[in-house]
Amino acid sequence: MATEPKPLRCAIYTRKSTEHGLEQEFNSLDAQREACEAYIKSQASQGWKALPQHYNDPAYSGGNLDRPALKKLLADIEAGKIDVVVVYKIDRLTRSLADFAKLVEAFDARSISFVAVTQQFNTTTSMGRLTLNVLLSFAQFERELSSERVRDKIAASRRKGKWTGGTVPLGYEARDKKLVINKQEAETARTIFRLYAELKSFGKLVAELDHRGIVTKRRSTKVAKYNGGIPFTYGPLSYFLKNRVYVGEVHHGGKWFEGEHGAIVDRRVFDRVQELLKDNTNNRKVRRSESGALLQGKLFDDKGNRMGPSFSSKKGVHYRFYVSTALRGRKGKAGSVPRVSAPEIEGIVEDALRKQLPDHDISKETVAGRVERVIIKRSCVEITFAPGELSGDSITIPWTRSLPNGTHVPPTLSDRKPDQKLLQSVVRANAWLKELSSGRYTSVEDLAIAARLHPKVVRQGLRLAFLAPAITSSILEGQQPSKISLGTIPKLLSLHWSEQAKMLS
Repeated sequence: MATEPKPLRCAIYTRKSTEHGLEQEFNSLDAQREACEAYIKSQASQGWKALPQHYNDPAYSGGNLDRPALKKLLADIEAGKIDVVVVYKIDRLTRSLADFAKLVEAFDARSISFVAVTQQFNTTTSMGRLTLNVLLSFAQFERELSSERVRDKIAASRRKGKWTGGTVPLGYEARDKKLVINKQEAETARTIFRLYAELKSFGKLVAELDHRGIVTKRRSTKVAKYNGGIPFTYGPLSYFLKNRVYVGEVHHGGKWFEGEHGAIVDRRVFDRVQELLKDNTNNRKVRRSESGALLQGKLFDDKGNRMGPSFSSKKGVHYRFYVSTALRGRKGKAGSVPRVSAPEIEGIVEDALRKQLPDHDISKETVAGRVERVIIKRSCVEITFAPGELSGDSITIPWTRSLPNGTHVPPTLSDRKPDQKLLQSVVRANAWLKELSSGRYTSVEDLAIAARLHPKVVRQGLRLAFLAPAITSSILEGQQPSKISLGTIPKLLSLHWSEQAKMLS
């Protein structure tokens, strides 16, 4: 009696590059799946059976692997849910030789068979692999040729002044694949140009736009963060004021061409605004270069705003400061210390470096090379060192802000000095955890390479990021029990804060 063949679970993958025709009742994806199902039925005697799961990627390019259905397919293969992958043609799976090599490697690792129903080949033989590579070479060539044709068409259209798509700027709307002036928005655009010509300052312009309730262009998109309608900030305003679309031009390849759409802003007003922008940019560069600010580009408030150099003069005396950029039109978003004396904060950083590098002369070049970031808070200063000799190290320094009359805020921390090694380790652990959580490093191993440490050391160090808040606060304030030190905190630290308190009490 003949034995039943082993059941083979067949996953059908389909893909279409564009949205065209997807609205039809029976579209290309349906046709591909039907052909694959018919092929699987013809192999029923071999135990083939189509899985009910649909792996469809509508309107996705075959030039890369960033496709949701393909990712789900690979995940199910890794989970051992699939035996055979079936596609209509090989270019439905990918049009890239490099990507195909990755897929074949993934299939081979799980002993997965791969079939294209309209192209007969066998991936287990060298001749079959050669056939596949030839087919893929032509598929990749076809994709690249199509891309070149599209680029050439866009370039030719732009040179003729045609709008070829993209983000529609404030003041216009897209109609019949052309830019058409929106009268209401156009008046808003003219107002912004006119106000900048009058105020000559981004800070004053932002405040005036907020006062008038003028916001960015409102759009209807599936992703909420791209819907616009938010207050203007410096970056978008600068781009807006430099955009030559408003004088009836289109851009391509670093050049501007006369466009088919109408101009919104008078060219004389536009040229005047460009002169002001250029003058203000040059003046800022001169002021920054002359300021000699030690912490230029490295100092931030505790809400993440950069703090730039500034100065004032009183009775012939020159005073230097660092001021939060949020104060320029966004005072409500400034940190707890939006303005600080430059000599005071620079002195704190220099003293910290002298303690860390006792054999080095502390100069502007030393600070530039060794300090990565300085965050100023109400009661402390956090200093993160750049990769190198002090790689991965961060320190927290208690700090009390000087008042204008020369007095100081009474210290809020105890007179007892914190355990500096323990304090640095806690700060470093939290910095590591933040870098892992943000995706800057995808694994502990990657973080260890960047920190030039063994992964085991990093894993042990990370445990300090999960200390109970009360324990962390006591360490920062130097009030922790004498028994709490780097040596006494267990390597296998409990994540339950109540258990930590019992263990370390």
